Amino acid sequence: MILFLVAVIATVVLLVHWLSGQAMPPYHAWPGRTPLDTLKERFARGEIDRVEFEERRRVLGE
Repeated sequence: MILFLVAVIATVVLLVHWLSGQAMPPYHAWPGRTPLDTLKERFARGEIDRVEFEERRRVLGE
């Protein structure tokens, strides 16, 4: 029963996605925002730790 319910929900989600004709990226890039801004936001939300933040900031060259 649960497997059937999951299959129905997945079908509905895929159908809506297909009908919309758009892919939805995980992070929207706003005009005027830099990659560093996105990195700072991810750090503030707790998605990455300090070590990963510093490493990625060095890669960006900032």
